[in-house]
Amino acid sequence: MARSSHPGHRLVAVTGTSPAPRRSTYRRSATALGVVLALGVLAACGSGEEDKPTVAENKISAGEVPDYYPDGYSDLIEEAEKEGGKLTVYSNLGDENMAPVVRDFKKKYDFIKTVSVNELDSDELFQKVLSENAAGTSPADVLISSAASAWTNFSKRDNSVLEYKSPELPKLGNGAELLPSVYSMSKDPMTIAYNTALMEKPPTGLADLAEIMNADKGKFKNKVTVRSPEGSFGFSVTRALTEGNHEAWDALEKILPLTRPETSSGTQLEKIVSGEYTAGFLISASPAYPVVEDSDGLVKIVFPEDGTVVLPRGIGVAAKAPHPATSKLFMDFVLSEEGQRAVAEGGLASYREGVEGEGLHTYQEVVDKVGEDKIIDVDYSEVRKADADAWLERFDGLLKK
Repeated sequence: MARSSHPGHRLVAVTGTSPAPRRSTYRRSATALGVVLALGVLAACGSGEEDKPTVAENKISAGEVPDYYPDGYSDLIEEAEKEGGKLTVYSNLGDENMAPVVRDFKKKYDFIKTVSVNELDSDELFQKVLSENAAGTSPADVLISSAASAWTNFSKRDNSVLEYKSPELPKLGNGAELLPSVYSMSKDPMTIAYNTALMEKPPTGLADLAEIMNADKGKFKNKVTVRSPEGSFGFSVTRALTEGNHEAWDALEKILPLTRPETSSGTQLEKIVSGEYTAGFLISASPAYPVVEDSDGLVKIVFPEDGTVVLPRGIGVAAKAPHPATSKLFMDFVLSEEGQRAVAEGGLASYREGVEGEGLHTYQEVVDKVGEDKIIDVDYSEVRKADADAWLERFDGLLKK
């Protein structure tokens, strides 16, 4: 082993080495306005490709590992070679997010032939693993999800997560290990997304959005979307908002009666593009970035100045992974400097120091915009059922006003 001093449900089999593809996020709208807006965006997409920032090639030191890795790491690589060059990932990420990571992992280790990425709901992937193990054996090797409470509930079960201490951990700073052997793949900010054709003045934060909406309730009734807190993702980010910004409930009392909940950021963004929604809040930046880039100014996002929620995306190895050594290599790569550049290229926010460049989104970018004191981190900890029920009752009460 050489050493280097360089620090819904579908199956996507990623085997190529081309740059990450962009999935279309546009649908036909039933309204005339939606059709006009969507056609405008599609026209813009066709004419603006040359204006997109070009991401520099991620240079991979093939077959080499950093000099701070343990001496026995070559044994792990040999074990992985014997596993046949296959890996199965259960993830709530889209193919455009995962493609650069898979591409560069295969460059790193040329014996890796097939990485199958099963795209699943944030909560669904854990239930799928449990069901498959109950019926026999799950094919899942690596699990990736941003559902904090679902990760917490899953990891406390016996034989759920393979115990593994990554050699990259000391390079990542505090908070990189979210749960025992569950690490942060990225730190993704939650944004306010809005349609610039329908909202000329951008909201600066949650309180400002509340004031804008309440100044013209008729205009904004059912035209702003919020992530449903009934799922783990929505619950985690919304509860974190109210815990981290003690004035958030005041704003939510004005906002929620005028909003409509949705269960996915992708759906929210599609409807903002079409004009069905004017704006949405707590929209994950990872699917929003490509929409903003492709919309030629029609859709924009802001990091709320009165508190931006940042959600770590957990990655861990399944306890019964069919390819445990390959899984460990993959996780170490994702956390490495090379891997974090690929993570950022895929539209996620890398949090590793030293990862920067044109077209790459990072956690530091968010800190620079709003300030460290305005970052609200989602905590990967268990919430008592009574507390969760009380919180949901308060939220739903405002939503149904």
